Amino acid sequence: MITINNLTVSYSKKKNVIDSLNVSFLPNAIHGIVGLNGAGKTTFFNAVFGLKQVEQGTILCNNQLLTKKEMAYLPTENFFYSNITGQEYLALFRNPDFDTERWNELFTLPLDQIIDSYSTGMRKKLAILGVIKQNKPVMLLDEPFNGLDIEMCRILRSVLLKLKEAGKTIVVSSHIMETLTNLCDYIHYLENGKIKYSIGKEDFASFEGKIFSMIENDNTNTINELIKI
Repeated sequence: MITINNLTVSYSKKKNVIDSLNVSFLPNAIHGIVGLNGAGKTTFFNAVFGLKQVEQGTILCNNQLLTKKEMAYLPTENFFYSNITGQEYLALFRNPDFDTERWNELFTLPLDQIIDSYSTGMRKKLAILGVIKQNKPVMLLDEPFNGLDIEMCRILRSVLLKLKEAGKTIVVSSHIMETLTNLCDYIHYLENGKIKYSIGKEDFASFEGKIFSMIENDNTNTINELIKI
């Protein structure tokens, strides 16, 4: 189990982006992180992976410090070196058991071409392949479905469900609630730097309705003032 206690991260002394956050991720499960823009989702992922300095708090896996050796991270914005091919990028990750050719039957990438020529969706698929190839027990995926077409979104969903069966603990964020409710075992709602709710599948429907109603109610007056009938 991954246990995060009192995690605090800030970009200035005036306000904490992540504020004494507490959450637990059960193993062999897919956990969704959802929240409005600015809630701190990307900062949370960067802090867990060690890309953002933590002011206080602990991130443990089975009562031991969780390190990059146990994690593979897919950031929202993917970085690639210039003038290398997709094949050369994947070669950066060592895994003799990874069958690139078979995996690419799913991802259909021109791996012999320079990445600079790839579309946004192709870059996202290549980055996902790199994460899968690392074969780490913990996978952090920040907005993995962004930029993917409908077919690839369904393929990725099937791949993640199979990786969970293989024993992975997966933490994934998405702006689209339906993406998470169709995939995750648990959803954790991030608001103002804290996990406000953690729920299982049996409560997904009521939770989704509650969040949508809250957003609509908060904005109804402004919309009515702007659009007069």
